[in-house]
Amino acid sequence: MSIKSRRLTALLLRLAALAMGVALSGSPSAMARDDEHDNGHNNGHDNRHDGDRDDSRIRQGFKISPVHLDLRGKNPSLVGLGSYIVNAVGGCNDCHTQPNYEKGGDPFMGQQKRVNVAGYLGGGRVFFGPIISRNLTPEKSGLPAGLTREEFVKVIRTGIDPDAAHPQFGPYLQVMPWPVYQDMSDHDLHAVYEYLRSIPCLEGDPGATTPKGPRC
Repeated sequence: MSIKSRRLTALLLRLAALAMGVALSGSPSAMARDDEHDNGHNNGHDNRHDGDRDDSRIRQGFKISPVHLDLRGKNPSLVGLGSYIVNAVGGCNDCHTQPNYEKGGDPFMGQQKRVNVAGYLGGGRVFFGPIISRNLTPEKSGLPAGLTREEFVKVIRTGIDPDAAHPQFGPYLQVMPWPVYQDMSDHDLHAVYEYLRSIPCLEGDPGATTPKGPRC
């Protein structure tokens, strides 16, 4: 097996693993707890343990974020939870950072993990030729990938690519495991969006159908 084939096989296995992780985190019981949290009532359920669970994920999220976060005008709790989902569960770095890790910091080579901060979630990974991962960082407007929160949630729920970047495949995003992510609660998707709002902007828009001007 060639090096290229081994790398593709490893990537597909990692995508399958992260999809399973998201599916587990988006289980019906977890989603029910999130909905109770969003609605501000507990229907007789003791939410103290749920609160402890969220607090631990928020703390861990801040601990593992590889980049400096701009919390001005943001909800810190959502930012921390979003970081946990993006970096510890969703595996977004696997597809949206190119390369994933700094030189000498690739854990798949037995090295101490060091995420590629300079390219973090800036897109550019190529899949099967025409498919290129997008830049998820916030534009000058502050909108991640140029999407409002409602637009972001709609993309995840439906999988419809607002840029129609690959009409040969139809209207749907390819490679990205949105069929798994679409079952996440509104609360968790809002957290992911809030985290993406807080990360540094990166120039460039790989995978876009038409060239765009400066983003940052």
